[in-house]
Amino acid sequence: MTEAEKEPEKKREQDKTGKALFDMLMSAGGARASEAKTVDSETLVSQTQDRLWKALKRRYQYDVSLERGQEYLLNHVSSKIPLVIMYADLVGSTNMSMTLPADKLTTIIRAFTYEMSQVIYSHEGYVLKYVGDAVIAFFPASYNKLLACDRAVQCAKSMLTVVKNGLNPILNQYDYPELNVKLGLDEGENVIVQYGHDKSSLIDILGYCMNIAAKITSLTGPNKISIGEDVYNMLHPSIRAKFEEMALRGDEWKYTNRQTGKLYKVYMQADAGKSTSKL
Repeated sequence: MTEAEKEPEKKREQDKTGKALFDMLMSAGGARASEAKTVDSETLVSQTQDRLWKALKRRYQYDVSLERGQEYLLNHVSSKIPLVIMYADLVGSTNMSMTLPADKLTTIIRAFTYEMSQVIYSHEGYVLKYVGDAVIAFFPASYNKLLACDRAVQCAKSMLTVVKNGLNPILNQYDYPELNVKLGLDEGENVIVQYGHDKSSLIDILGYCMNIAAKITSLTGPNKISIGEDVYNMLHPSIRAKFEEMALRGDEWKYTNRQTGKLYKVYMQADAGKSTSKL
């Protein structure tokens, strides 16, 4: 049997091994997972629509806070910890800022950032900060890296559902533009930095995967999820099958794998019904 003929068999063995490892480690984190208060997408959509109806009728005010994330990071200041980083970027906000009245744009940004934050919290993640029209979040990966990657990807899928089925149907009825979001994720060790000496000083995250997640997001299409190689390798084979490798040009992508030194791979959510062959 030639090497080419052996390749499919090797791939099947790798997937079997990966599935067994995934199941074992997910089971090891089962006690903690069973305590998670992850909300199903249908409930998230219903809650989103209820809040947005009230907000548009001036009977609800969004109240966002970074306190949860800052409290978590405070325990890790001046240390390096593994995290899954997520960027959720609202598509087309620059055009909206030029065409929409200020009050309508403000309503959109407030609704988008608040509802994306609620989805993040429901999947045991934390919001790091809001940058313009983007939400930056993190998922602690010290306890169980597989579980953190799985939660982050499931969170990203729920975010797409909430935008499509929660926000857009209501906004359309009020003559607002339809929203689109793109999501980028990567995993790795990050340094936790506090800019002042008192506990109320802003805490931020610095790391290679922060930069990669931001760049991945910029290369992602509307209503798509893209993930770095380190996240992809942690996912169950059945989830990996729904992503396909992006063909990246040298002039747009220069990041390398921190272990192998080779070009760092990126995978984007495949279109439904499309094969997951390499782009």
